[in-house]
Amino acid sequence: MGEFTILGLRVVREAARCGSFSAAADRLGYTQSAVSRQISLMEQAAGHPLFDRLARGVTPTAAGQIVVRHAEAVLAELDSTRDQLDRLTAGPPATVRVGAFSTAMAALVPRAVAATSARVPLREGTTARLLTAVARGRLDLAVVTETGTLAADMEVEVLLDDPLLVAVPSNHRLAGRISAAPAEFRDERWIAGSTERDSTLLGAWRDSRHEPDIAFVARDWIAKLGLVAAGSGITVVPGIAAPAVPANIALVRIDHPAAVRPTRVVRMAPSAATRGGQRAATRGEQSAATRGAQSTAPSAATDAFIEALRDSAAALTSEMRGRLRPNPAGSRTNSPP
Repeated sequence: MGEFTILGLRVVREAARCGSFSAAADRLGYTQSAVSRQISLMEQAAGHPLFDRLARGVTPTAAGQIVVRHAEAVLAELDSTRDQLDRLTAGPPATVRVGAFSTAMAALVPRAVAATSARVPLREGTTARLLTAVARGRLDLAVVTETGTLAADMEVEVLLDDPLLVAVPSNHRLAGRISAAPAEFRDERWIAGSTERDSTLLGAWRDSRHEPDIAFVARDWIAKLGLVAAGSGITVVPGIAAPAVPANIALVRIDHPAAVRPTRVVRMAPSAATRGGQRAATRGEQSAATRGAQSTAPSAATDAFIEALRDSAAALTSEMRGRLRPNPAGSRTNSPP
């Protein structure tokens, strides 16, 4: 009886996946006779036929299914071993220091972190503070809303246009609507993070003569949504937070030009980022913690993280549209956004 080989296991696995020796040969880059030879050797090692040869391909026998199952496990372990050895050769992963506003930390940024191999220290903060940190070399990039006046050597990209949504109880009169004008919320009781009229999340009312009736002030999103679910009022929610909103709360888009906030990613141009880090070190502005997380990200690692942010933004946009589908119970709806 022969012995199982790594090459033979790969061939058996591919033949089972493709359902054909010729297709497995094409996938692996071998000749069909080479694949047939490896299958024959593996059948000798197993002491059983591994495939039933049919007119239109092959299918694993009971013995073949056992070998395929163990081949998957063995080859996965070998691939993992190779990846770990490659990482030893490549050294530690790059560090990309990322800042973001609070709502972006709910899903947009975490999904990008999960999709990258880099180490990603995160900092939550206001747009003004995050932009300052990027300019001074303390962050490699920041996810922000309003950017104001940017330095000439800053690069900015819009990830998505984030609509403001109104969260209402599931039994609310507008719960079956996709969108509504600000005037339709005129008599509602609001749950807001601030009583300031120019609050970003009340932007749709800045030019209105109507003063929103702010019944509750709560900065925490869990508290806001809890009050909405209890029927105590309604609140404004950024679109990128829609996937995190409980299913017993309906979301309605605001029909108003001011009810859209672009979500952007900002970073220094690569050469400027190097100068910024050098200036920060010269001024002694980095704390011990900051020095420990100092960027080791080449431009490629930062670029890769921004690409992950783009993918995350696209997925969130699709999920948000799904949450804005009208109630099937027959409530009147507007046209989809």
